[in-house]
Formats: sequence, structure tokens, C-alpha cells
Amino acid sequence: MKQLFAYFDSELPGVNSFLDTETAKLDGLVREVSRHVLLGPGKRIRPVMTICTARTLGFDGDVMPLACSLEMLHSATLIHDDILDDATLRRGRPAAHVSFGTTQSVLAGDVLLALANRLGAQYDIPRVNLLLAEGIMATAEGEILEMAGLDEPVVDRERYMRVIIGKTARLIETACRCGAAVATPDRELEDVAGAYGLNLGIAFQLVDDALDYVSPSDTMGKPEGGDLREGKVTLPLIHLFEDIGEDEAAKLLADIRNHELDEAGQQRVLDMVREGDYANRTRETAARYIDEAKAALNGLPDCLERKVLSQAADFVLSRKK
Repeated sequence: MKQLFAYFDSELPGVNSFLDTETAKLDGLVREVSRHVLLGPGKRIRPVMTICTARTLGFDGDVMPLACSLEMLHSATLIHDDILDDATLRRGRPAAHVSFGTTQSVLAGDVLLALANRLGAQYDIPRVNLLLAEGIMATAEGEILEMAGLDEPVVDRERYMRVIIGKTARLIETACRCGAAVATPDRELEDVAGAYGLNLGIAFQLVDDALDYVSPSDTMGKPEGGDLREGKVTLPLIHLFEDIGEDEAAKLLADIRNHELDEAGQQRVLDMVREGDYANRTRETAARYIDEAKAALNGLPDCLERKVLSQAADFVLSRKK
């Protein structure tokens, strides 16, 4: 993965510099909140995917504003998501609303959404504007579906996939589609890039959900077993439900629904997921989507950036945090 790491090393200074400059211009009420979220630790997958896709398809202009608009959209959703989940940690640091308050954080999220759309509009390509709008709408729909599931949790693979596609995969797909749309009006090439991004995004969230059950909080930057504690029924837990007896499954689901799992009960479920190797089974599902993502790349020109996209898919599957 030397090419992948080298590419990130070459692009991240430009991404970080642009985000630094743009957030420094914001009003003081939201400036520090935005900088706390955008300039903290982060993988920068979405902006680099935008850059790579655009350059794979021959774009030689300034793609940085568009790339960073995807990071702003993503960060805005994280701010709002942490408030809805009452999360205290994000990437190993206090969540924005914990450090700055809910009002300032909501406003910062709103400002980042608006700024991201303005940056995209500067390209004067209507397709880019539509893609950004559809991407953020899909993310919101995924979050709404997930929140509804907290009120009435169910063991439903199809519903789970709709949630992770909406809340994570569509925005990564959007990053790739935007990179393609700024490079070419060829919708077929955009669809190829979108297929890569969508499958990569699904795999990314599947791995994230697996790590939630097996990776220590000091590695992940958020509490271990956080999904279970929030009442989220993700794929590792679905595997457990499918393997235990009907009566035990019904009791566990009722306990999750009624918020009656105490610390000992939560630890017991975490141990059962680990003993059943359900996190690795979730990674096996992610591997199938990675295969689909890499297969889609065959429809793009062979170049350095396409190799980087392929290696990014391998990295998503192997990541530990």
C-alpha cells in the first residue's frame, strides 16, 4: 500500500491547509467548533477519493475546494449525529457539543453544510450541485432511519443495510461521483465511479460496526461497544440474534428496546459477539463489497490514481480503527 500512503501524504497538507483557511473565515460563534471537528484527527477518505476520481478521469484543474466540500458535509453530519446520540467522544476527543455546547454545535453544522454547497457551486456545473444535494439528503435519510430504529429496534438485515448505505456509503459514493462529474459529462463513467464509492462505503461501515465490538476505545477514539449501548442493531449483533435460541433472542431484543441492559448485561453480549467471531463474519461480508468496488475500477483508465483507489479498498478492509 506504499502508493496509497504516499498519495495521502502528498495530498493531506493541501486538504488540511484549505480547511484551515476556510474555517478561519467563519464567524467567531462557530469558528472554533468547526475547527475542532474539521482540523482534528480524521482519515480524509472523502476528499482524497474526490481528488483521485477526478484525476483518474483527466481533470487537471483545482479540485481541492470540491474535495474539501465533501469533508465539510461529512463533518456536519458528525456534529449533528453526536448530538442526537448524546455521544461524548469523537476520534478520541470530546465531541463538539460537549466542548462548545449544543447551540454552537448545531449552528456550526449548519454553516458547514452551507459552505460545502457554496464551494461546490463555484464549479458552475449543475450536476455537481445536484450530487452534493442528493448526497446530504441520503445521509439525512439514513440518520432518520437509524434514529427510528433506536425507538423500535428490530433484527432486520435489509433495514440495517438501508441505514448504512444512507448514513455512510452514499456520501462516499457522492465524493467519487463529484470527482467524475467535474472531470467529464460522461454519465457512464460517473456511474462506474459511483459503483466503486458505494461499495467502498458499505464495506467501510461494515468494518466500523465490526470494530465497535472488538477494538479498544483508545484505538477507536470512542467507547467500546457504543453501538450496543445506544441500542443500535448492527450486523455483528444480527449474527448473534440469528444463532441464539428464539426465546433468548426475544428476551435480548426486549432488553435493548426497553433500555434494560445494565453494564453486566452489555458485557455479556459483547463477550458473546466475540466468542461467536461475529465481528470477523461481518468483515467477511465487507470483503464481498470490496471485491465489487475493485471490480468497478476496471471501467476507469489505468493510472496512478486508479491504483490508489484500489489500494484504498484494501486498506478499508484491513483497518484496525
